[in-house]
Amino acid sequence: INMRNHTMVTEFILLGIPETEGLEIVLFSLFSSLYLCTLLGNVLILTAIISSSLLHTPMYFFLGNLSMFDLGFSSTTGPKMLSYLSGQSQGISFQGCAAQLFFYHFLGCTECFLYTVMAYDRFVAICYPLRYMVIMNHRVCSFLATGTWMGGCIHAFILTSLTFQLSYCGSNKVGYYFCDIPAILPLACGDTSLAQRVGFTNVGLLSLICFSLILVSYTRIGIAISKIHSAEGRKRAFSTCSAHIAAILCAYGPVIIIYLQPDSSALVGAIIQILNNLVTPMLNPLIYSLRNKDVKSALRNIFPKRGLHSGE
Repeated sequence: INMRNHTMVTEFILLGIPETEGLEIVLFSLFSSLYLCTLLGNVLILTAIISSSLLHTPMYFFLGNLSMFDLGFSSTTGPKMLSYLSGQSQGISFQGCAAQLFFYHFLGCTECFLYTVMAYDRFVAICYPLRYMVIMNHRVCSFLATGTWMGGCIHAFILTSLTFQLSYCGSNKVGYYFCDIPAILPLACGDTSLAQRVGFTNVGLLSLICFSLILVSYTRIGIAISKIHSAEGRKRAFSTCSAHIAAILCAYGPVIIIYLQPDSSALVGAIIQILNNLVTPMLNPLIYSLRNKDVKSALRNIFPKRGLHSGE
């Protein structure tokens, strides 16, 4: 990322969550609990997928990628927020702010791509069950997963470069709890119109395209399920998609509200973004494991074995 020599600001001060003065201890207790649950839940999902040969399928391969994303996404903003809520410094270096913005949009964009790929995986599984393992072979899955991460990286690099090539020579107080484009750009001394347009277009357009592709996949899935004659068959087909649908609703809801209602109050925007940053990554392991017999069976097989070995 090109950081010009004339940049005068070397550190930003994160002012925190708007309109929450005096609630630091309560918020620290709440968010630290959410963050720990996120870490624990996603590590368990990854452990189950890696340790159980029954889960070495395309669907669980992408679920493992989602768990890695959730671990990274929640850790992009969570630790720094918990640090200043506990009374530590609210400062973040210029480079640290750029890194936080990069990884936030890198992992956020990757999420959109990954949900789209997971919808395509369910489409193939429901509509072409006999050819599923042929179509979704190891090479295709690796290509799709690599494509999601590379696409997210390119997206984030463009946004971060446009944001931090600007000169920051005035106030260094960021009126938010982490470095995001809408909070950083008002502090720039130069013309921010290009960064604003590209940022809004990129985030909005990519989200819209991914969501549209997901709708197309699930429309086709719905048509295919309606043609299944047995009630048990329809129920089994729907159960394989229900967790993914719930996760998509949790993920896309906050994104749509944040970027399509820019004039909403700062507190409402912060709450919605915290839901996206901490709550959704925590819910994903629950959504994908509570109704999933394979994942629950894999987790049960892990801990009894450890208990038996420890008792010998």
